[in-house]
Amino acid sequence: MTSHPTPPAAPRFALAWAALACILAGLTLGHPALAGQFLVSPVSDQMIAGYAFRDFAAQSLRAGDGVPLWNPYLFGGLPYVAAMHGDIFYPTAWLREVLPTDAAMTWGLILHLMLAGIGTYAFLRAVGLGFHGALAGGLAYMMSGPIAGLVSPGHDGKIFVSALLPFALLLLTRAIRDGRHWAWGMLAIVVGLGVLSPHPQLLQYLLLTAGAWALMLAFGGAGEERLARPQAVSRLGLALAAVIVGGAIGAIQYLPVSEYVDWSPRSGGKGWEHAVSYSMPIEEILNAYLPQFSGILDRYWGRNGIHFHSDYVGASVLVLAALGLGAVRGARRHLTWFWVGTGVITLLWALGGNTPFYHLVYWLVPGTKFFRAPSTIMYVTTFAVAVLAGLGTERLLLAEVNRRTLAIAGGFGVAVALLATVGFFEKMAFGLSQIPQTEGNITEGKGAVILGAWRSMLFLGAVVGIAYGVAARRITAPLAGALLALTIVADLWSVERLYFRFSPPAAVTFASDPAIEHIKQEKEPVRVIAIDLTGTGVPRDPNLAGDGLMAHGIRLAFGYHGNELRYYQELDGEARGRDQMGNPAFWALANVKYFYTTADSLPVPGARKVVGPVRNAAGSQISLFELPEAHPYAWVVPAMAKYPDQAVADAVRAPNFPVRNVAILAEDSKVAAPKLEAIPAPLAITAKVEAYGPGRATIALEAPAPAGSALVVSENYYPGWSASVDGQPVAPERANLSLMAVPLPAGARKVELSFDSPAYHTGRTVTLAALGLAVLALMAGFFVGRRHRPELANG
Repeated sequence: MTSHPTPPAAPRFALAWAALACILAGLTLGHPALAGQFLVSPVSDQMIAGYAFRDFAAQSLRAGDGVPLWNPYLFGGLPYVAAMHGDIFYPTAWLREVLPTDAAMTWGLILHLMLAGIGTYAFLRAVGLGFHGALAGGLAYMMSGPIAGLVSPGHDGKIFVSALLPFALLLLTRAIRDGRHWAWGMLAIVVGLGVLSPHPQLLQYLLLTAGAWALMLAFGGAGEERLARPQAVSRLGLALAAVIVGGAIGAIQYLPVSEYVDWSPRSGGKGWEHAVSYSMPIEEILNAYLPQFSGILDRYWGRNGIHFHSDYVGASVLVLAALGLGAVRGARRHLTWFWVGTGVITLLWALGGNTPFYHLVYWLVPGTKFFRAPSTIMYVTTFAVAVLAGLGTERLLLAEVNRRTLAIAGGFGVAVALLATVGFFEKMAFGLSQIPQTEGNITEGKGAVILGAWRSMLFLGAVVGIAYGVAARRITAPLAGALLALTIVADLWSVERLYFRFSPPAAVTFASDPAIEHIKQEKEPVRVIAIDLTGTGVPRDPNLAGDGLMAHGIRLAFGYHGNELRYYQELDGEARGRDQMGNPAFWALANVKYFYTTADSLPVPGARKVVGPVRNAAGSQISLFELPEAHPYAWVVPAMAKYPDQAVADAVRAPNFPVRNVAILAEDSKVAAPKLEAIPAPLAITAKVEAYGPGRATIALEAPAPAGSALVVSENYYPGWSASVDGQPVAPERANLSLMAVPLPAGARKVELSFDSPAYHTGRTVTLAALGLAVLALMAGFFVGRRHRPELANG
């Protein structure tokens, strides 16, 4: 009688070997970073905005000025912390203090992919999987499209939270199941990192998944065991306390954000249509096995119009996950059923508005109305698949896999490949296509679909072959485990490498040009409108379609952000396609002096070309035009008036709006402003900017101001701005819908402005206190009750 195969023992220093495997796997995708390449591409948010955001803060920190609180470079100015500009307080910001910004951003992404794999390995080991099963799960998660593919659109916050998920689950397991006291403090820190990522949508998904796992640990058990009810309840209470402390760790970011809500264009949510935008189309589930089906990157033809990330989970991973389903009948049935259920529920969630299920989510889950792209929950679905793949690897190595199941899996791979070869998926795509302009991608992608189907079959077949080899005792279990790990990496690398598109270092990618150098010679603050008027610019040129000029310290009248002040959106005509871009009144209000554009001539009487045409760093041919008339940063008006916002919005859209004659304050302003019987004549007083920087300005008037006048400043008003006139404090007012006005007493000669954020300072105090509490709990846990173990109850 043949003995039953035993699982291969873990190697000595198993965690170190697993970490090394994850590091090497990450480098198969990220190795150009070793040569100094920058992990951004034209489709990346980091190219069009992220680099400028982060370099601004990095320069401030390196100069010893601390975290900037005001960003003067976009949309008339906006609060840097409150409006959110990426990972301001996440540990990746520390990298930017010791490395160049581009290198820090690149390695921040790559290191988090590696951490995702290591964390998943550690979690799977904690729930009882052997070395090879846990390693397979870790590699499957970190290299998958829904995780690794996020580098393409530059969604770093999503990658950070995806990497934190397995650590949160691991710590819950150690704390609730094993009674490890130190884990509570560490759990609070991990939750705090999730809050600071800052990606509230993916954090919500992490907390929901972690909450469900905590309940399963407390009342179901990861195996057959479960805790005594009083102990389960008390440990769930401690888990909730850890989450609350973790939330408090994020106060430095979210107290300013909560204050900003009423000023944000997203206040109140945007309704059902917004919430279900970028749902995963049902047919694109096929991309998990056949990523070429809906087209990769610019070959995409699907319903969402754009698709810069990857849905590929891996043919090898999916067949291992299918084998893992057999564990529902064994000792690990609770674990298996939990992750099967999690995978199914999160997949339905990802489909969003394409199924009725999401109506329940929309009405029952707090915060859903503020988010869009429910498909982003796919990282949890992928984690569930990775867990099942780890279980499947265990079963394969133990020769517990039914040969009939292997034959069905192999038959599936062959069937998909044959269907692709005869054009089935091409016909299916034409039947599903809803965007005629992208249907050419279906025809052009036919060959890629065929090759992709055979490629997927090859990796599926490799797993099936290894399984047959183990069953026939021709391949030892340790060798099979190593071969499976290599197969998973090769399978996922062959697709995800397409999403790792590197650019030259930032010094090259964001290099200056003669037009930029001309603007930088300005002695006083000016703004620029950057736009591709001819459509001949390089697609997604960061200087024309993003915030590239911000990286050179140039203030933009527009830009790329998405959470700018809503009053400024009304001022610039955002809802109407930014229809104020050509309005002379808007130029005057917004301090616009230049157009940086692809046009060789500007249809504005009196506009003067001062540079160009020249090539910029992206390769676009641009010219710089100076607008006629002076549009200063600050000016003195003889009178103030108060009107409702809608009336002001209508007034400032008029090309002949009397910018220099009057400041229109908000209706609820406490400033005494007599009703205007007639528009007064402008004053002949020049306001000279003596000093200027992010969140500060000193302005001198060349002549004393008359009584009842005001200094209007082309900077957005937001609570936190303070002013002094000749050393005496004066409260600035919101004027002309979005800008600032400082009421002037008779004889005023100098105005000083500064911005601060009390919410930031309060939040920093709360964050430091909460972090201190978490660290204290972590340290105390190492010394108190280290020998305690959970009391188990049968049942």
